[in-house]
Amino acid sequence: MIQLSERLATPLFPAKIWRLEQGLTVIYHHLPVAAATVVDVWVKAGAVAEPENWSGIAHFLEHMIFKGTKRIAPGVFDQEIEYRGGMTNAATSHDYAHFFLTIANSQVTEALPYLAEILLQAEIADEEFYRERDVVLEELRSCQDDPDWLGFQTLCESIYQSHPYGRSILGDEARLMQLSPNQMRCFHRTHYQPKNMTVVVVGGVSEEEALRAVRQSFANFSTPSECPATEIEAEPPMIGIRRSQLFLPRLETSRLTMAWNGPGVEQLEDAFGLDLISAILTGGRSSSLVRDLREEQQLVLDIDSCFSLQRDSSLFTLSAWLDSTNLDQVEQLICQAILKLQKQLITEEQLKRGIRILLNDYIFSTETPGQIAGLYGYYQTIAQVELSLTYPKVIQQLQVTDVQRLASQYLSPERYAITIMQPS
Repeated sequence: MIQLSERLATPLFPAKIWRLEQGLTVIYHHLPVAAATVVDVWVKAGAVAEPENWSGIAHFLEHMIFKGTKRIAPGVFDQEIEYRGGMTNAATSHDYAHFFLTIANSQVTEALPYLAEILLQAEIADEEFYRERDVVLEELRSCQDDPDWLGFQTLCESIYQSHPYGRSILGDEARLMQLSPNQMRCFHRTHYQPKNMTVVVVGGVSEEEALRAVRQSFANFSTPSECPATEIEAEPPMIGIRRSQLFLPRLETSRLTMAWNGPGVEQLEDAFGLDLISAILTGGRSSSLVRDLREEQQLVLDIDSCFSLQRDSSLFTLSAWLDSTNLDQVEQLICQAILKLQKQLITEEQLKRGIRILLNDYIFSTETPGQIAGLYGYYQTIAQVELSLTYPKVIQQLQVTDVQRLASQYLSPERYAITIMQPS
């Protein structure tokens, strides 16, 4: 359990949280004006849970979940949900897999048992496994034709050389070809168990109906299994600059992406602070790097930064689209901007502007039932759900000295990974 500092003191949480007898977590948030309800099921079964030689099995399993059970034949789940006017989808990342359903309030009790059954009782039939593997392989091959995917994956492999965050969520073709249905059944029965799962219900359905539907639908889990042990090594501090370069035929302009390891959820306040630094550097036309490199010197076509919160080790990136002749100069100017953050305090105006950007983004990203359900499920999966509401409070309390401290601690101009892509 993460210890909360005074700055992270949790505001009054608007949702109900239950831990059912078998260990399943249920989060319910009532939105009385919502005509529909979102049910979002989160599982601690992302790519970091994979045994090393089973790379790609978590994402592959996401596909196989929708292939049904002994009772629900392939295609029947989609028919039943669409018949009731609902929509479903799923996603897999390093820290999680999640499966979500949007449906009219009146149909929640009818639709939820179908979602629960395919999650808990996935058949993973041999014939369907080998047929779907071709679909997964085609998805992998299409990504390998995508310059953005190639560049980002190359960067992750460079910055995460010990931690599984460096492995592709999709796996690789050789290992996917070696996976068996029995291995996938083992992975499913190991991780799709109540202690690893959170069911988030957000919408107009009543509390009594929602809890009853979840209890009834998520009553029968598969017999637990046990996969080979997964060892996760902490990523050691980076030494020097790690460079990688790609020459791609479909690229129209060069791209440069620099990355630094950031704190995980155990240092959540620092993580939120790096999000603020991202806004200060590239959040809009008047931000420092956009103004200097794009608007004034016209050295880049565009420049952007991003902070991605992850459970163990987060990722801070700076990306620029530019002419090849400006690559070295732009890299140097970015390093100078980082060094400036360490040596000089930003202005109060810069601080307030960055805070305003982030607070507006937070408001806009928590407007719909799906957004709220995703926020709750994500934080409960990597930490604890109450922390999802601390972001605005922490951001508003950050000072110019915090920006300087965080830039010095996490963003070194002498230690980073960089991937450069150029047209071949």
